[in-house]
Amino acid sequence: MTKNETPSARRPDAMCCGHVVFVGSGPGDPDLLTVKALKAIQSGDVIIHDRLVPASIVALASDDATILDVGKEGFGPSTPQTTIDALIVEHSLRGARVIRLKGGDATVFGRLDEEIDALEAVGITYEIVPGITAASAALASIGQSFTKRGRNRAARILTGHAMEGFADQDWRSLAQPDEVAAIYMGKKAARFIQGRLMMHGANGDTAVTVVANAARPNQRIVGTTLSLLVQTLSEENLDGPVLLLLGLAPRDAQTTTLLQQEFA
Repeated sequence: MTKNETPSARRPDAMCCGHVVFVGSGPGDPDLLTVKALKAIQSGDVIIHDRLVPASIVALASDDATILDVGKEGFGPSTPQTTIDALIVEHSLRGARVIRLKGGDATVFGRLDEEIDALEAVGITYEIVPGITAASAALASIGQSFTKRGRNRAARILTGHAMEGFADQDWRSLAQPDEVAAIYMGKKAARFIQGRLMMHGANGDTAVTVVANAARPNQRIVGTTLSLLVQTLSEENLDGPVLLLLGLAPRDAQTTTLLQQEFA
């Protein structure tokens, strides 16, 4: 590693012409892009983006850039990860500056390691531009902090499902009073999560806030409880990415909010 090199900008011995920048595009609001992320998007020859990156952010790319949509959907149609890896490598080896554009932050449930492994295998250089993850946006939208003195000394970021199906967790620990967790991809796993937590002693009155489309014009915030979680999700019919905030209620007394603002 050279003097000015950061841990996120690896320089393998075998150098090639292209370069890859992994960019976290944030939760969806273009105003929440970092300045560095914006500059990276505008500099890309090839933009390879996920399904959750909105068109308004993809549109920030140069008019000359090649745009490739490699969307994935939990339990739905998806571009195979091996195909995504191959596309990144292929365009990089042709000498392109490739922007791998991911929703939220690339280091949080973003399959980042698999794509880095593919690059390192052929000696392609890369760097990582962090972004605001959906949990941060969801917490800000309900006026709550992830940790609070006298309430919880730790907070967890979990996924609702893994490669093999619904994701198992340390349910006994999560079921304890005052535990707080942000659960990504938890909508379809809600009944499983609810059952496991209550089986391990969680109080049915434990607050759960459901945030759909965090930091987007169609954001919705629904306050509920663990015992009513599945029923609430069924009744509200929420579309788009949904994040569950276990142990937190919206600070606003209004429990269901539909934001109709437009991005500037």
